[in-house]
Amino acid sequence: MWGSTLPLCVIIMSVSSANIAWQQPEQVHLSYTGRPATMTVTWTTFSWTPSVVEYSPLPGPPSFNLTAYGSATLFVDGGPKHRRMFIHRVTLENLNPGQRYVYHCGSVLGWSPQFYFRALQVGSSWGPRLAVFGDMGNENPQSLSRLQKETQMEMYDAIFHVGDFAYDMDEDDAQVGDEFMRQIESVAAYVPYMTCPGNHEEAYNFSNYRNRFSMPGNTEGLWYSWDLGPAHIISFSTEVYFYLKYGLELVAEQYLWLQKDLQKATSRDHRSEQPWIITMAHRPMYCTNFDGDDCSKPDSTIRTGLPGGQYALEDLFYKYGVDLEIWAHEHSYERLWPVYNCTVYKGSPQAPYTDPTAPVHITTGSAGCRERLDPFFPLHREWSAVRIEDYGYTRIHIANKTHIHIQQVSDDLGGEIVDDIWLIKDKR
Repeated sequence: MWGSTLPLCVIIMSVSSANIAWQQPEQVHLSYTGRPATMTVTWTTFSWTPSVVEYSPLPGPPSFNLTAYGSATLFVDGGPKHRRMFIHRVTLENLNPGQRYVYHCGSVLGWSPQFYFRALQVGSSWGPRLAVFGDMGNENPQSLSRLQKETQMEMYDAIFHVGDFAYDMDEDDAQVGDEFMRQIESVAAYVPYMTCPGNHEEAYNFSNYRNRFSMPGNTEGLWYSWDLGPAHIISFSTEVYFYLKYGLELVAEQYLWLQKDLQKATSRDHRSEQPWIITMAHRPMYCTNFDGDDCSKPDSTIRTGLPGGQYALEDLFYKYGVDLEIWAHEHSYERLWPVYNCTVYKGSPQAPYTDPTAPVHITTGSAGCRERLDPFFPLHREWSAVRIEDYGYTRIHIANKTHIHIQQVSDDLGGEIVDDIWLIKDKR
């Protein structure tokens, strides 16, 4: 029969092994700061360590002759165990546009595997290639393997994850969040992984979302904007409209920020360089899904605002000429005709997406999660152009200042393109 005590050497080895595991970097992911020639590397450890990234340009063997330093922030999950983790952030500066780099992160206490990335081009005369989706969990993340392969084939310059992560990051004392961040590392450690919050991030005032990701600006990723090639990208939170217990002032603060950001984006100098204005947020203004969600209502909150029309977004986006609005939340794909106030404004009957006079909406929320797919209402709505109920994600190529190519990839059909349009604007 075993005794009740362990030899001292076994205890020391056990403690030492635990310390090594706690110090090991994991959950590595990239994000763009919004400033040219930069990239932020974010990762997690379970005890404090220095925050260091060593990197070097490719081709050639990794020399790791460049070093950048950052800091670690303690994050205590709100669950019963109050699990503690350290979120490390290091921003790489003065990168050469378009240059490939190899990097690893950590410290002398433990290093991550080697990853690589390509620094984003600068200016407006290049065509960013994006993979766009929402609603991907760590159970049934059906599209992830295809996204992993395509990312490592360098098919994309950035990933947009339009809310709802892991299902849910706070579950099991945030261990589900850890597992999800490990799963997406094979995508997010290679290209900027840009995010916005969804309803599944609500727990403990969105604390897992706000702490785990590193987005531009100073709002912990709730709302921010940045320029990418010939486009101005605006990410915001639809959730402030639905979780008023965290403060009605957030709705007002975000709305005023959106007004100012759109005013700047539509100034003559800015829009001549970034003529496209693209928004991304979780809950759509419009949808035809048969589930009673906000977007299925004629007066959806996101479209018409809080009671009395306060902070209505459709009028705001129409006023400032937003071109493309990207949503998720519904576990399906839906493309709308150019629409404003439930009325279709095609460019022409023959070319509806050439010089339309209203925004185009894309809902892409079927990357894969445990809640499965959402069916559509049988009746057709005049503003809905295409509805697809299968697993997949969207590719968006902002080709130049006048053309955007949008494709829907079906993972159920082995990567087949099941929707394909060009949004063209020669006139503004």
